Amino acid sequence: MSYEVRKLPKKTVIIISLIVFIAIVIFLVQKTLKEQRFAEILGTLGHTNITELKIINKLNVEDVQTKLKSNVFKVKFFDNDLNQTCIGFLHKEKDDLYSKDFDCK
Repeated sequence: MSYEVRKLPKKTVIIISLIVFIAIVIFLVQKTLKEQRFAEILGTLGHTNITELKIINKLNVEDVQTKLKSNVFKVKFFDNDLNQTCIGFLHKEKDDLYSKDFDCK
């Protein structure tokens, strides 16, 4: 038994490569915009001079008493003013109000 392998046409390879490239660009743009947005939010909460911002994960939570749904983001960043690495939670409440719970070491 002899199996023959057909090569993909050039047009198909180019289309697949283009789709992968566009997906990577969209991912990087979204990541950059999210980090800029969180840097601005952290600036309003008192951490204005930060670097190495990383959004670790996002959790959807619901308050047991009020049944209101909100988001909690786990973030890590380096605060240049404090010269410390901070890690903690950024809680997004209703009406886009943010509260923080950070541990800086």
